[in-house]
Amino acid sequence: MTHHKECIIAARKYYTAKLAAHGPTPRGVDWNSEESQSLRFVQLLKIADEADSFSLIDYGCGYGGLVSFLQRHKRNFFYTGFDVAEAMVETARALYGHYPYCAFTTNPSELCPADYVVSSGALNVKLDIDDKAWGEYVLYMLENFNELSTKGFAFNLLSRYSDPALRRDDLFYADPLDMFDHCKRRFSRLVALLHDYPLYEFTILVRK
Repeated sequence: MTHHKECIIAARKYYTAKLAAHGPTPRGVDWNSEESQSLRFVQLLKIADEADSFSLIDYGCGYGGLVSFLQRHKRNFFYTGFDVAEAMVETARALYGHYPYCAFTTNPSELCPADYVVSSGALNVKLDIDDKAWGEYVLYMLENFNELSTKGFAFNLLSRYSDPALRRDDLFYADPLDMFDHCKRRFSRLVALLHDYPLYEFTILVRK
């Protein structure tokens, strides 16, 4: 469990610095553009495509960008944003906290199960933590997503199918086939692997 705490501390430090540098923008949560951020949201929200209304935990919510995406697409939702970076949650509350269907927290004990959990990019930045320890942390987080969701969860990870010459040492690249197999065996027989969109990553949907 100690290295899990180290992973969380590393993520908190990294994203707090990104927000300070770029503000509540896609670059403030380490995405290159609004277009790529939106494309990730489209993939993740396929988990709730058939739901007229739903509750959602955005795990690693950043400044709450998913809220405005859901609003633009006129979805009927209740949203809980969780992030380990206090500065992120403070910013998200300032932007969206006035909506009655939005709540934000940095305290995982305050999270109640929701229909769905989604996590965009929260499992990518390992900094100087070795791949084995970070991989164990990822599997630990998937257990949390499973426990916090009643209908399913979705997450994305950088892919080992990406160009090795373009990879960064501070990022974690996962084997999508291993992740699919793990989710299929561990969580549900209803699992989808999405690797057909033009980013160096994949999304997995786990339906219950």
